[in-house]
Amino acid sequence: MRSAYRLLLGSALASALVLGGCAPASAPPQTVPVVAVPEAPPKERVPWDRAVLYFVVLDRFADGDPSNNRDVDRTAKGTFHGGDLKGLRSRLDEIADLGVTALWITPVVQNVPGFVTGAGFPDWAYHGYWPDDFTAIDPRFGTEADLKGLVEDAHRRGIRVLLDVVYNHAGYNTRYLSDVKTRNWFRSEERGTCGQDDLTSCVSGLPDWKTEVPEVQDFVMLPQLDLARRVGLDGFRLDTVKHVDHPFWKVHRERTRAVSPDFFLLGEVWGGDAQVLDPWFSGDEMDAGFDFGFQGSTLGFVQGRGRAVAYDRYLKAREKVRPGHLLSHFLSSHDVPGALFQLQGNKDPFRLAAVLQMTTGGIPMIYYGEEVGRPGGDWPDNRSPMPWGQQPILPGKGLPRDEALRDFYRKLIAARNELPELATGSHVSLVAEGDLLVFGRRDADAKRTAVVAVNRGASEARASFALPEDWTGAVAVADRLSGEAASIANGNVEIQVPPRGARILALASGPAR
Repeated sequence: MRSAYRLLLGSALASALVLGGCAPASAPPQTVPVVAVPEAPPKERVPWDRAVLYFVVLDRFADGDPSNNRDVDRTAKGTFHGGDLKGLRSRLDEIADLGVTALWITPVVQNVPGFVTGAGFPDWAYHGYWPDDFTAIDPRFGTEADLKGLVEDAHRRGIRVLLDVVYNHAGYNTRYLSDVKTRNWFRSEERGTCGQDDLTSCVSGLPDWKTEVPEVQDFVMLPQLDLARRVGLDGFRLDTVKHVDHPFWKVHRERTRAVSPDFFLLGEVWGGDAQVLDPWFSGDEMDAGFDFGFQGSTLGFVQGRGRAVAYDRYLKAREKVRPGHLLSHFLSSHDVPGALFQLQGNKDPFRLAAVLQMTTGGIPMIYYGEEVGRPGGDWPDNRSPMPWGQQPILPGKGLPRDEALRDFYRKLIAARNELPELATGSHVSLVAEGDLLVFGRRDADAKRTAVVAVNRGASEARASFALPEDWTGAVAVADRLSGEAASIANGNVEIQVPPRGARILALASGPAR
């Protein structure tokens, strides 16, 4: 949400401009009924260190219930577009078919009813990050029964569900500012009580809860924990982590474990990496955090910037995360310009970036629609509707989809799911010459190795490397993307990687996996 904040109130446009009236009326709704899933035992869910996460901005995904459409105008960027819990639930097979094993959805608590104009246009709380009532689900997204049904259907497909929660602030002009019980629990710009540090600042002018006060902690925390318990959530994605103090997160951790001993916490610390996140890991305040450096490093590499050996060292350095904790790495998100946009729509380097994302440790996060070529853009275009092609699904009906790119993602994720060493193994440097990078992913305990080769250049690349010890006795080695075999001769593996192409090599036969 940081980009939205920056643009809303951080520019000269954040003046006294006020737009009256309501957003334009929405187009006639089209929707798809919720797919009925026969009662069946929940599918086994993979451990978090092998998970592939799919992130959905709920309002922009699928409209499953036109009756809850309020303030909807699909022609405007800052308005609600009608996506809801029923719509997402109806499309779970689309997500499961990719092979992903975890789902993150934006907040569903009731948000402020109006809009702000600091960005130069009416901007509503379609994203869910401007809370107005922690005890209720926003009716524009659905009901608690809808959320519970979504979680249950996801579990049947082996998909865990993380709900985004916001503790640091309330929405602009929230009713909490005038409620006699809560009005003194804030720092606010209106009262001139905002501080200058991370903990006391009012992020982009939003009313800042005094979360260091125990009574405030209970007020913002307990309703969301109770909701998690009632609907069976697997964990939370934690918003604006560094703007809330460590004692709060320690209490929060203790209480989430009362919901479930393995309740998972994935935190957003802006600019996070293994080192930046360690204060929250060392205090056992969350399980994982977002790796903000992966996007820039990877897009730079696939565009030919920097030496292959430098990027190889970067991938190795990502392993310096505290044991028992994880990094979640992304190519696009709702807070930064999308990868495909930064690559000017060039899908060749984008595919290479996706290969690198799916073949390194941590929790790779796919931002909805990038698997079908949603271009994204800078804010607010990075929150455009999910493209559904000619499927009769709003709000993204008619938006083009790249099904070939989606099939490529399916292959990548299938390889990651089939070869757990890609997720849990250690990085082994093999070749880093010119435009070619070759590295191993080795699980020493399981004695399994996969090899990844990425050629960012415009010409075919060839390389030879010693046969990994786990491949001793191998009859053949095959590429999991193309199905082609690699040559083995005199204890070496010989590979050819096409221009702007990649290989994921693993045993085609030999020791059982």
